Amino acid sequence: MALLCLMLLPFAVFPEWLAAYKTFNGQHGMVMAFIKFGILATLGEVIGQRIRTGRYLEKGFGMVPRMVVWGILGLFISMAFKVFAVGSPYFAEYLGIDGIVAAMAGGFTMLKLAGALIISTLMNLTFSPVMMTAHKITDMHIARYQGSLRALCRPIAVVEHLKALDWQTQWGFVFKKTIPLFWIPAHGLTFLLPPDSQILFAAVLGVALGIVLAVAGPKPAKPLPA
Repeated sequence: MALLCLMLLPFAVFPEWLAAYKTFNGQHGMVMAFIKFGILATLGEVIGQRIRTGRYLEKGFGMVPRMVVWGILGLFISMAFKVFAVGSPYFAEYLGIDGIVAAMAGGFTMLKLAGALIISTLMNLTFSPVMMTAHKITDMHIARYQGSLRALCRPIAVVEHLKALDWQTQWGFVFKKTIPLFWIPAHGLTFLLPPDSQILFAAVLGVALGIVLAVAGPKPAKPLPA
């Protein structure tokens, strides 16, 4: 957590850094999503490993492959935020909840809070389980190649990893507990923020996501021979 605060400190101390970040983020949002999730979610995994094993980095952790994978997942997360933020309010109005679309474009009201929770709920009940499972598969894939860069250019044995995945933990903890108790409220708060701040806050939450997914880590995959 101290490292995270240290990373964010310059943006609070130097306003010009924050202005430059906002400009670049506005012009290259997907590039920034890749960078933010690649760094912050991997940091969460490092912290999660510290919690699990008492060490920040284990042999075969695969820092670079994990950062690349999280960067790619960050692109899909950013896409999902845009799609659900726009589409969910219209779906809510289709169901008869009038005024949600206008409320999401205005200041804070209880209707806007309801809209943010609707967006978060729809996203976390549909997109998030798929994304979390995809992360588990890539995590097992990286472990199979002992964290080497080969993992980035070898095909993923999706069916094999799905069979080996610890579904008791994935369903009983990751899906059943963290989604309703943490992610829906947390992302509800996220959707109350201005659009240019949502992905940054989501990336900061990516630290928590990395911790959750690391603590609920899959069964180790059998390494391939060198």
